[in-house]
Amino acid sequence: MSLRFILPSILITATFAFLVSLGFWQLERADDKRSIEASIKQANTGSVELIRKEEGLQSKEYYEVRLQGKYLSDKQFIYDNQIVDQVSGYYVLTPYALEGQSKAILINRGFIPWNGRRDKLADIVIGHETREIKVQISKPIKRMELKPSEVGIQFPVLIQSIDLQDMADRAKVDFSSVIGLLDASASNGFIRKWEPYTGSIEKHIGYAVQWFLMALVLAIIGIRIAIKQRKK
Repeated sequence: MSLRFILPSILITATFAFLVSLGFWQLERADDKRSIEASIKQANTGSVELIRKEEGLQSKEYYEVRLQGKYLSDKQFIYDNQIVDQVSGYYVLTPYALEGQSKAILINRGFIPWNGRRDKLADIVIGHETREIKVQISKPIKRMELKPSEVGIQFPVLIQSIDLQDMADRAKVDFSSVIGLLDASASNGFIRKWEPYTGSIEKHIGYAVQWFLMALVLAIIGIRIAIKQRKK
């Protein structure tokens, strides 16, 4: 067997194995998403619990819970560069001081489109009275920034990513490590189309099929090369 045949064979075999491994990796990610879906369904099948202590929120990711406290309207954040239904805008993040607790939790009150007016915010003022709200608990994901955020000093503060420590320092408020997504039926909110996880199961399965098809094509090419080499 010549060296001219051995080297391409090694390369084709290695690439085939790599493509197949990518396919199985995408199937594993689809399984992970199924587990998340199952967790969400299980979390929200019972009654909506009233959580009184901040530390009780840490184990409630994906759960719908009730909270008691009051909004801090003068410490709000505008989470910029968001897209909902192919429309650009921002999320309104409002601190919510938990009753009887030293910490507050950031509440995402929903999405507002810019509508071509980046120089003017919508009316996001909310009263300071004590109230009960229903939210879904989520862990914030700090997205990658291509350049440092230009953060203002006056509230509401415009931000490009969620950095709870930096936001706590600016607001002089001790924030919980989780955030609350305001229930779609609650008042004092904006557009709310919450997705508890990024991506879909179908997307990962589609990627897996693509990788497997590429591996199949490569295998066919390798077999044809081998057949030609034998004929020689």
